[in-house]
Amino acid sequence: MRSGGASAALIWKAGVFMGQNSIKLKEVVERLGLQPVRLSEDFETKELIDPNVNRPGLQLTGFYSFFNRHRVQLIGKIETAYLSQFSTMVVRDKFEDLMSKHIPAVVVCHEMGVRSECLEMAERYDINVFRTDRDTSETYAAMQSILRESLAPSITRHGVFVEIYGEGVLILGDSGVGKSEAAIELIKRGHRLIADDAVEIKRISADALVGSSPELIRYYIELRGIGVIDVRQIFGTGAVKMSDRIELVVTLENWEEGKPYNRLGGDEQYMDILGVKIPCMTIPVRPGRNLAVILEVAAMNNRHKKMGYNTAEELIRRMDSHFDNNFGEIE
Repeated sequence: MRSGGASAALIWKAGVFMGQNSIKLKEVVERLGLQPVRLSEDFETKELIDPNVNRPGLQLTGFYSFFNRHRVQLIGKIETAYLSQFSTMVVRDKFEDLMSKHIPAVVVCHEMGVRSECLEMAERYDINVFRTDRDTSETYAAMQSILRESLAPSITRHGVFVEIYGEGVLILGDSGVGKSEAAIELIKRGHRLIADDAVEIKRISADALVGSSPELIRYYIELRGIGVIDVRQIFGTGAVKMSDRIELVVTLENWEEGKPYNRLGGDEQYMDILGVKIPCMTIPVRPGRNLAVILEVAAMNNRHKKMGYNTAEELIRRMDSHFDNNFGEIE
């Protein structure tokens, strides 16, 4: 795969690639099953860039400070009831104030009728208008979920991503250090491949990262001397997975004599990726070390730590207790 196209090569050579995310409004409309009432001229190409949705209650009262015009606007029963107390002229002015901000779309929920004043201003400013029979809260949650998933901050890193005993383990290291070979051995031992060479990472929340593979190279893995293989075809669908949460980062590096590698594991180390701190460790590689087994143990040990059991801390506690009981305090 490293001999692939120019765009992929740029990702692999750089080791890291960040991109601007967007999603087409049309895709969101289709996934939610929204009913078109009025479509803008650029509907087919219009893109959404903000992961949030807005209910324009305050805006309909005239408050536009801190208003983000890139958000889809949802109108529910509360907004409709508020507008019903005004004359047609006042309602027209309120919708003109909203539509003149060139918002991407208005969605009317609860299968309510779209007011004529809304359609009139949508025509004037070329704004998309949709309807749905879902209630406002359900529509809000569903749309927010799609947008946050699609527009989450993302990064692509050179590495291998595998699921080991339910733990998403991101394996990093220089080219040729043995990442893909370790992944194949893990697959043979019943674990699952998510991505090889290029790992797309998204921050789905303040403390969670999800990794996946670019669609172009999904399920493929390169073994030097053999070439590219399709893991799904050779090992079956149970050997691959679309995505997973990143729980641990392991960096493989060639063994350096005299380098003080961590032997007790008492000092927790973390790697910052997109503002999220992920537990990490460095594993030295040299002939004779079974990387697959070591990675399995690393994944299980990480799970134990999340469950509240830290082997290094337990060993230190037992040693302290042993010395206290047998030697007492040294004066």
